Amino acid sequence: MPLLILGLLLFFGAHSVSIVNEPWRDRMHARLGALGWRAIVTLVSIAGIVLIVHGYAQARLDPVVLYTPPTALRHLTLLLMVPVFPLLLATYLPGRIRATLKHPTLVATKLWAFAHLLANGTLADVLLFGAFLAWAVADRISMKHRTQRPLPGPPARKANDAIAVIGGLVLYAAFVMGVHAWLIGVSPI
Repeated sequence: MPLLILGLLLFFGAHSVSIVNEPWRDRMHARLGALGWRAIVTLVSIAGIVLIVHGYAQARLDPVVLYTPPTALRHLTLLLMVPVFPLLLATYLPGRIRATLKHPTLVATKLWAFAHLLANGTLADVLLFGAFLAWAVADRISMKHRTQRPLPGPPARKANDAIAVIGGLVLYAAFVMGVHAWLIGVSPI
């Protein structure tokens, strides 16, 4: 469990600088340049992800069960996951979805985390998915009080929404049919 917690601290620490101290983030960005700042955030994030993966895998070997969700919640989880991949793609394909939601990745993260909390009840699950849910809520609230930086992506087009939805549904189907089991070791169906 310590590796999981350390990984979460590193990952969210790297992703929360703008939430807790935007002026410092801006100074560091100016001092290091865009590439230097992104390189540091990326390296810290990768270290966090590696620790999260190893820590979560270790915690699954000797799980501490907090609650046992009913089977019906697994079906609800599958349903809640349907928009997650289209929302992730819509973040980088500007269109009506991105304009309406402002930051679709945060909506996708909240849906993903909440859905997984419904279907999983170990301490490691609550730490992992609860941390992502809490961070996404905090980041969305903080965005109302800070200057938004432009997101990368192609020019806004009507077709981008269709591409995001179709591509996202293909990714969702791939995850349900085998990628989730291959990556995580658990089949969602």
